[in-house]
Amino acid sequence: MGSEDMASENWQTNGVRVVSGEHLDTNTPQTRGMSRAAAINFATAGAQKLWAGTVSIHPSAKTGAHHHGELESVIYIISGRARMRWGETLEYVAEAGPGDFIFVPPFVPHQEINASDDEPLECLLVRSDQEAVVVNLDIPVVEPPEKLRWIDPIHAASSSESGKAM
Repeated sequence: MGSEDMASENWQTNGVRVVSGEHLDTNTPQTRGMSRAAAINFATAGAQKLWAGTVSIHPSAKTGAHHHGELESVIYIISGRARMRWGETLEYVAEAGPGDFIFVPPFVPHQEINASDDEPLECLLVRSDQEAVVVNLDIPVVEPPEKLRWIDPIHAASSSESGKAM
């Protein structure tokens, strides 16, 4: 877009959008035990490529095994404790708490779980598309799953954890 094109743009109506937390759209696909509300999508903000919103996961609630096709998802934990399982047989597990981010790549079989029996899990969810893609999978949960830490490969494990699975 050239500088002449930018000058003719109506930034007041086509610029930044603020969506009040009091006006989130609950008319979005729901999962039993979870309450989702859209903040940023085409209807609320004119977004073309992103979906962002909140999800509250009831105590002890969990999803079935599923993936989201080509979508990438980011979950930011506001409060509570999240447990994620993933893998061909959901053999991996890690937990995340307030301030932690979770990245779910495309096509990864996973299960979201509220690790608390008495507190809701409050999260911010961002997806790379507005299509609500959920592919349910018939995967039995393997118990006990292998424990993994939320850490990326560029950070070294502490000496007390060296040799453990990551």
